[in-house]
Amino acid sequence: MNELHYRITRRVSECITIANQQLGGELPVPAIRFDIRGKTAGMALLQRWVLRFNPVLLAENSEAFFQEVVPHEVAHLVVFSQFGKVKPHGKEWQAVMFRVFGIQPKTTHSFDITSVQGKTFLYRCACDEMALTVRRHNKVQRQQAQYICRRCKQPLTYTQIT
Repeated sequence: MNELHYRITRRVSECITIANQQLGGELPVPAIRFDIRGKTAGMALLQRWVLRFNPVLLAENSEAFFQEVVPHEVAHLVVFSQFGKVKPHGKEWQAVMFRVFGIQPKTTHSFDITSVQGKTFLYRCACDEMALTVRRHNKVQRQQAQYICRRCKQPLTYTQIT
């Protein structure tokens, strides 16, 4: 296990300990995986009691992971254990973030994702151009989906790879 993975694992344990002390619980430390790809920083698999983290974004933003991402994901597990299935970033999650971890609740990260962003495809409508992901582009090519511009309500048409 590399140093960052070890430190994240310790931070997850710390957050679980804090939650248990604050809420009088006995939550176990979840399994931890470093296998997310793409733009997602972290993910909580609630029923499996697993936390997943993006190793590339972790390496590029390690301090933010310790301060924000780990408590964010642990809060999802805490909320699930206390309330069951509720809105992912609803009032229960926000309360755990603020009251248990003392962190202002934010639903998304603002990391530079240049290094993890996949190839995109340029599409055009009547008013603008926009990049679609490989997954969305492939759905258009297979005629499984058509995307519409939110502003002009016209279909997006493929122009080129970006």
